[in-house]
Amino acid sequence: MTRYDLVVVGAGIHGAAIAREAAARGHRVLVVEQFAQAALGTSSKSSKLIHGGLRYLESGQFRLVRECLHERRRLLREQPDLVRLVPFHIPVYAQTRRSAWLIATGLGIYTLLGGKRFRRLPRHEWSRLDGLKTAGLKAVFRYWDAQTDDRLLTQRVLTQAQLEGVDVRYNTTFDNARCEQQQCLVTCSNAGTSTTFEAKLLVNAAGPWANLALSKITPAATPLDVELVQGTHIVVPGTPARGVYYLEAPSDGRAVFVMPWKGHTLIGTTETPYRGDPAAAAPQETEIGYLLDTWNHYFEPALQRLAVLDSFAGLRVLPSGGNPFERSRDTRLHREPALPGVLTVYGGKLTSHRHTAERVIAMLGL
Repeated sequence: MTRYDLVVVGAGIHGAAIAREAAARGHRVLVVEQFAQAALGTSSKSSKLIHGGLRYLESGQFRLVRECLHERRRLLREQPDLVRLVPFHIPVYAQTRRSAWLIATGLGIYTLLGGKRFRRLPRHEWSRLDGLKTAGLKAVFRYWDAQTDDRLLTQRVLTQAQLEGVDVRYNTTFDNARCEQQQCLVTCSNAGTSTTFEAKLLVNAAGPWANLALSKITPAATPLDVELVQGTHIVVPGTPARGVYYLEAPSDGRAVFVMPWKGHTLIGTTETPYRGDPAAAAPQETEIGYLLDTWNHYFEPALQRLAVLDSFAGLRVLPSGGNPFERSRDTRLHREPALPGVLTVYGGKLTSHRHTAERVIAMLGL
């Protein structure tokens, strides 16, 4: 029977980062992934942003914003070909729910927590903002955050893990684990063949499948009460030449981004409660309409449904209850006394994947 120090379930951004950090410390690590390659789940269906989370200030998540801004600086330094700074624009209209002074205050706090300086664009520059409507426009703020290709970034991290000696097995289903105080017997299957591994520790980084994976471990663990929330994006023709636009959806005041993406425009995201198989998550027509309505509220020319070139949906793992927009985006690490060798990762941000991995390593004593 093959023995590992650590088995990681899931080759998304967190699973890849945890495997890399453990292997870099000299541990023997196995990653099992149900799909044919890394990042085919949530880690390739994000808004493609490496950012501090300006909107999280509104719900008082200052520590998370500071942490993400620190991680953004690290990624800009370490992955300059995949992570780059781009200008973001926040337009403020007469009917905007958040006033110009409130947005300026938030941007000032963002700067103090580690962001770059922002500025208020003079009126003569407004006409160059990619067709942004100027009727009723009161102010436009420009600040800086970063973009990336989330799938390529995840695959890069996993490749770095493999260079450290991590064993990755694709098309491999996590069947069950029987754990004691000092070890787990982890059984997986590939193409109908079942294999059992011995591991000192097990990390459940299965993303929206986390509680399903946890249910396959004995002795039984109590899962955290979480909800899956779907975020849909659409791709439309054209490319914003001036960068990213941070908009307030006219119907509910939520944050929606309009950004350049591979020669087109990416618009997202939504927050729709989701129930069912995570693999079956798909954009809903109401979500597509919501995103098109947001574009048409702010930009010319108007877009119709036929203009949508592509769409995709990813799932966030959030604490249950309340407005999804107001819930914590913090990563939650869950471990029970009865299962000291098993740790489950709930939620988390693409931006802070390395910090999350370091926390996991510390909790496991690796």
